[in-house]
This record gives sequence, C-alpha cells and structure tokens, in this order.
Amino acid sequence: MRLFLSSFRLGNEPQKLVQLAGNNKQAIIILNACDEFAEADRQIRLRQEVALLGELGFTSKEADLREYFNNSQKQQELRKLLSTAGLVWVRGGNTFVLRRAMKASGFDVMITDLLNRNAIAYGGYSAGACVLAPSLKSVEMVDDPNVVPEGYDPAIVWDGLGLIPYAIAPHYRSILPESASVNKLVQHYIDHHILFKALRDEDVIIVDE
Repeated sequence: MRLFLSSFRLGNEPQKLVQLAGNNKQAIIILNACDEFAEADRQIRLRQEVALLGELGFTSKEADLREYFNNSQKQQELRKLLSTAGLVWVRGGNTFVLRRAMKASGFDVMITDLLNRNAIAYGGYSAGACVLAPSLKSVEMVDDPNVVPEGYDPAIVWDGLGLIPYAIAPHYRSILPESASVNKLVQHYIDHHILFKALRDEDVIIVDE
C-alpha cells in the first residue's frame, strides 16, 4: 500500500509523491469533495490540481465519480480507468460529500482493492486524507455532514475507508479559516482517547509498504 496524505496539497514532500507513483505518471484526479460548488468554481479547482501535478511530471485527468453513481456497468469503466493510472489524487473539500461519492460510485471498494494489491498510489489532502480513517465520527466538528449536492443520497456515511488505523486532523494551527474548528477537533480526540494524527499544512504522512 502506497499513501501520500497531506494537510494541504503537496506539503513539504512533493518528490515523495513522485517516488510513490513510480514510473507510471498517469494521474486520476478525484474532485468530488468540491461538488457543492458551482461548476465554474469547480473547474478552477480542477485546473489548479492539474497544474500542480503537471509540475511533477504527471499527466492528469478527472474521474468525476458522479458519472458512476449506482450504475454497475459504468463502474466497470471506472475500475478500468483506475487500473491504467499510477496515482489517484483526491482533493480536499467536504469529507462527507466525498465519502458519499466514493460509496455511490463503488470507488471505495475499487481503491481499497487496488491499494491492497499495490497496483496504484493514493495521494490526498485534507478531506482526501481524512476519508481513509476508520470512522468519520467527530469530523462534523469541521465539515457539515448535511451538505447534499444535487444527485447525491442524503444519507450520511459515517464509516471511513479504514485504510489507516487513525483519524487525521488537517490544517492544525493553520492560517486557513477552518483551523479554529480543527484545533477544537484535536482537543476532542485527546479528551475521548481517539487515535489521531494532527497535520500542519506543511506536513505529510507517507505509507510505503
């Protein structure tokens, strides 16, 4: 399993992402944590991620998980697309929106299988990192779980992907506006003896098994 989990974008270890991906420089971008935004704003964010990865030598394209919701035939196409890539890059945004999208598209099962077989590297920041935890309980202190973009099932998915054994608290003591809520989340994890790692915006967790 190869994971690059950061608080904000590439943190201070961009070359570690290149190393994790290996020779395959095809990247699939997952932007669905931003689905609450207008399409024009969403496209700006997509271009930012394409440019970011392009600076590291990756050729990127988006896989919009909404196109695969509750459609087993289309989901086979998503599985094939992921199998061609060396990296899946999951942008931050609303963790609960992202988790809903992963479940409805079957991405959660696919990426777990691919990572367990070491067939792809996973890079994600903020929500893209948080969603890998065993549970999303308490993340509502930072992200609104009741945000339901058009076409989404309103049911909240509280289970994380469980690919790491701890929660992640990104933007700890950050200049970003959500930092104040994250600081409270960190104290909540401490008070309730919940295993977690707090990340400042330059921090990166690397898993390379």
